[in-house]
Amino acid sequence: MSDLKIYDKLYIDGAWVDPAGSGSIDVINSATEEVMGRVPEGSADDVNRAVAAAKAAFPDWSQTPVEERKKALVRLSEALGARQEEIAQTIAREVGMTLNLSRIIQAGLPIAEIGGYAQAADEIVWEEKINNSLVVKEPVGVVGCITPWNYPLLQVTRKVAPALLAGCTVVVKPTEVAPLNVFILAEAVDEIGLPPGVFNLVSGTGPVVGEALAAHPDVDMVHFTGSTRAGKRVSELAAQRVARVALELGGKSPNVILDDADLERAVRAGVNGCFLNSGQTCTALTRMLVPRERHDEAVEIAVRVASEFNVGDPLDDNTKLGPLISDTQRDRVRSYIQKGIDEGADLALGGPEAPEGLDSGYFVKPTVFANVRNDMTIAQEEIFGPVLSIIPYEDEEDAVRIANDTVYGLAAAVWSGDDDRAQRVARRIRSGQVDVNGGGFNPMAPFGGFKQSGHGRELGRYGLEEFLETKSLQL
Repeated sequence: MSDLKIYDKLYIDGAWVDPAGSGSIDVINSATEEVMGRVPEGSADDVNRAVAAAKAAFPDWSQTPVEERKKALVRLSEALGARQEEIAQTIAREVGMTLNLSRIIQAGLPIAEIGGYAQAADEIVWEEKINNSLVVKEPVGVVGCITPWNYPLLQVTRKVAPALLAGCTVVVKPTEVAPLNVFILAEAVDEIGLPPGVFNLVSGTGPVVGEALAAHPDVDMVHFTGSTRAGKRVSELAAQRVARVALELGGKSPNVILDDADLERAVRAGVNGCFLNSGQTCTALTRMLVPRERHDEAVEIAVRVASEFNVGDPLDDNTKLGPLISDTQRDRVRSYIQKGIDEGADLALGGPEAPEGLDSGYFVKPTVFANVRNDMTIAQEEIFGPVLSIIPYEDEEDAVRIANDTVYGLAAAVWSGDDDRAQRVARRIRSGQVDVNGGGFNPMAPFGGFKQSGHGRELGRYGLEEFLETKSLQL
């Protein structure tokens, strides 16, 4: 019990305070199914206190010069950097991402992106003269941040950093499944000495704390990342008072491999893009679209690559595929695998059974389906696990049609031996971002979705602008 991380207080108005109730939430190690920590189970009363603190802090923080707010972000980035290994270890155990990747993505990327927002502030036109009008940018107000469990710190900092930089004050409701890392963030905020009320943390469940935050009359904006189902509920609640809402929701991302592509390279990258974080990634390339005449060859490559993803302890440097986040998610993913079998897809690798030798932990076999039709459940619904569907197509027009034949539009990829052709096809895909021939992630470029993958953008200048209002002064 000595390594348990116990938090019994919430962070409200610049201090660690007792919650209104006495409930608590156990945090489970996804690899061992053992309790690794505990946080308070917050209530609507706690939300009310936190929002009141944020509202009271807003006038002064909104008038703090941008340069001072930038300096605060730099200090926050440095404070998190000093605890980077602790954050990586914590999230590897909470979520199941392998430690090697957790160090880079779960801990390293939030720290780097905070610095990127500070740079983006220099790209904003905070004031401009248009004829007899002075057009100014102002912070939107109090922001409620509701975040998911798959990238638990990254999804918080992608909201908190630009909101604070814009001059907003925030109330954060982290996922109850993987909240410990966000308490480390609150400790860093406390350490750097942000003014009381600028940052507030209330842990708890979505139906209680999340709904209270989304419905609160003094919350000017709700920024939500999570499932499309939950995003719709957030929109319903916020719409009652016409509050601004930004949503980053689910995806069923196509990986379009054209007939002139380097098949080995494209398939290998596609499997990696599908299995990142055990498939618990909203942008996961879960639908691999290949020319019908090269389908069998693509399947052979995919099975070979996926077989390299040995399943095991995420803290072991040799592990390539860690567990899923919870027993609920594990059972959900296994049911989707069975559904794929039942609907007639060819199971090329994996299956719904537990991986051999792993009787405890939320593990799922890396799974590849071949000859998938795009109307099958496994091709239409977000599974959020290490499950790849390989879909044959007839020609380029058919590939574009299949790629767009989903309610989602978050991410995609296109591969071709001709860069111009790849970009032409990429422009026809209805999604917020498209990787072209393996193009790398850019933390300064806008990130967000089309259709039921949400609206609004994160990262860089576009992410900062989400938290700004535009006002005209007629002179």
